[in-house]
Amino acid sequence: MSKHQKKILVITNMYPSKKNKSFGIFVKNQVVALRKKGLNVNVAAIKDQRMGKVHVLKKYLKWVLQIMFHLIFKGARYDTVHVHYVFPGGLFGLLFKKLFKTQLIVTAHGGDIDKMARKGPFFFNQTKKILQKADYVIAVGEKLKQDIIHDFSIPEEKIQIINMGVNRTVFKPMDKKQAKKELHLSLDAFHILFVGNKIKAKGLYELVKAYQILKEKYPHLQLHIIGANKEPGFLQEVEEEISTNRIEDVHFYPAKTQKEIARWMSAADTFVLPSYMEGFGLVAVEAMSCQTPVVGSNVGGLARLLHNGSGMLVEPQDIDSLKTGLEEVITNHELRQSMIKSGEEKANENDEVKQIEKLLAVYGMMGARQ
Repeated sequence: MSKHQKKILVITNMYPSKKNKSFGIFVKNQVVALRKKGLNVNVAAIKDQRMGKVHVLKKYLKWVLQIMFHLIFKGARYDTVHVHYVFPGGLFGLLFKKLFKTQLIVTAHGGDIDKMARKGPFFFNQTKKILQKADYVIAVGEKLKQDIIHDFSIPEEKIQIINMGVNRTVFKPMDKKQAKKELHLSLDAFHILFVGNKIKAKGLYELVKAYQILKEKYPHLQLHIIGANKEPGFLQEVEEEISTNRIEDVHFYPAKTQKEIARWMSAADTFVLPSYMEGFGLVAVEAMSCQTPVVGSNVGGLARLLHNGSGMLVEPQDIDSLKTGLEEVITNHELRQSMIKSGEEKANENDEVKQIEKLLAVYGMMGARQ
């Protein structure tokens, strides 16, 4: 055991709470894993996923006060500040680095590079400054890494790919029939599952329209959509589309715990993630870890994750491509079995345990703890 217990401050704008159990759960999982490795990890986080000007102002003010408390009273004690999502959290990380020479590590998750940084010159330049001044940059996927290198002029040797990892003790296969019975799902139906925020960028409109076409041909289909309602206006449009066209057997559920989601993934006959962008696509790996075949968009980290038969790649924002991909999986049992086998290998590669070892190496811990 090292004489010095590594002290880490994690700064993140997504972290779960009792009310928002799935909000940034992947960050909490990493924190828990690091603590199990013997690191002293504190967290300054936003735990409220509600939007709207009042809620946003309150939660960001509370977050800033948390960070300032750590900066003023504990700043000199930290060996490393690890920021999840580059902007604006990285700006606070730079303060620790400047005042206390604290090691600054920044993890880019996708939306912070593909969306936030593209909102205008100010956001792009702030993101670039944080990435360039950080001691180390972690990208959750290969495409994201290349974007950071080329768009923000970051040296390749300063970046490593470390995804958040799948917890294979939670996301593990269980008997499909038993899982369906526990969830009161029809054993005669073919169940398609989506898990993620209910937002336009996740491709939910295209999913519902593709499902509508397939449902007419395959009446035994059912579609299940689980996640937080982050865009109420958009979701209302989708629900009106379902109602107007009398699309049957589309079921919406609120966000659930990881244990509950794992059961749903085991029960599902296929998992679908038709996103417009994905830094990595951890939820797809979680489905693979439950031995459920995955249909996903040919974007970002998903493109690499699902290539070579590990999943079914479809074009983003393309109803016909999504319909065709889903239909291949629905009608071809042998294809599903092949995808399950390849998906299992991907899940093993992206085991949380292996990803934590990579992160410890970045922290400078490998070989220091026995």
